Amino acid sequence: MTALVLDDLEKSFGGLRVTAAVNLSVEPGERRLIIGPNGAGKTTLFNLITGELRPDRGSIRLFGLELTRIPSRRRAHLGMARTYQIITLFPGETLLRNVTLSLLGRSPLRWNPFTRLDRQDALISGARAALERVGLGHLADRPLGQTAYGERRRVEIAMALAQRPRILLLDEPFAGLSIDERRDVQDLLGAIPRDVTVVMIEHDMDVALDFAERITVLHFGKVIIEGTRAEVVADPRTREIYLGE
Repeated sequence: MTALVLDDLEKSFGGLRVTAAVNLSVEPGERRLIIGPNGAGKTTLFNLITGELRPDRGSIRLFGLELTRIPSRRRAHLGMARTYQIITLFPGETLLRNVTLSLLGRSPLRWNPFTRLDRQDALISGARAALERVGLGHLADRPLGQTAYGERRRVEIAMALAQRPRILLLDEPFAGLSIDERRDVQDLLGAIPRDVTVVMIEHDMDVALDFAERITVLHFGKVIIEGTRAEVVADPRTREIYLGE
């Protein structure tokens, strides 16, 4: 069964069409890269997949389940997790509490206003394990605001992985990272098990090419090229559209 299928997905804001009849099919366990210049519609596409935006037409299926009318808050419970281009964490809280809060969002305890988070041993244990997984266990009790930018990127990935997703959507996880930080994130992404399908948006094609098995190139909301790394790199439209040459 295909992990993610988009059929003729379209979205416009006023007279501006930002997603134009996009068709996409991602197999289970696949590492898919979506690239394109600024304004290509990459993040809008993710927002449609996760339900933060509603498409004007078309459909979205996750492992055969039609998602188009399912609210965003329920999609996480169906096995979808994502990160954001702009980090959206709580800088005044510790790394551990940030990840614990992400797990609380998947727990029935979220409906109890009297829940004492510091007494939820199972959630805290899961959060610690997630931080260990991304190499940040030793910083669990440090306030997020006292960590490096690259460490915050890894915290965000830890939060997503802690939810045990079937499909993980990564929105420019290398944005703003130093060379050493990029290497750390590359190693982290390479260690994600194959039972998790990964779709990644990235503006920096050179950084992300090694990650992908198949690449989709967007331009003005349209899928222009799709194929293996060799096919996409060899296609003259890639240089024309993505590199502007």
